[in-house]
Amino acid sequence: MIAKRYFPLALVALLSSTLMSCELITGIFKAGVWTGIIAIVVVLALVIWLISRIFGSKD
Repeated sequence: MIAKRYFPLALVALLSSTLMSCELITGIFKAGVWTGIIAIVVVLALVIWLISRIFGSKD
């Protein structure tokens, strides 16, 4: 009797936590993509700056 009474509530709790975790994982992947893009831009800027310092004009 108790299982019948709380089954819908448990099902809703399970589904809501499952859907929330999907959104959380999506957010983590989006943050990871943007972090990777920013890291690549920073590394490329650093490499270009170093190359310009090494091969730049010697005034």
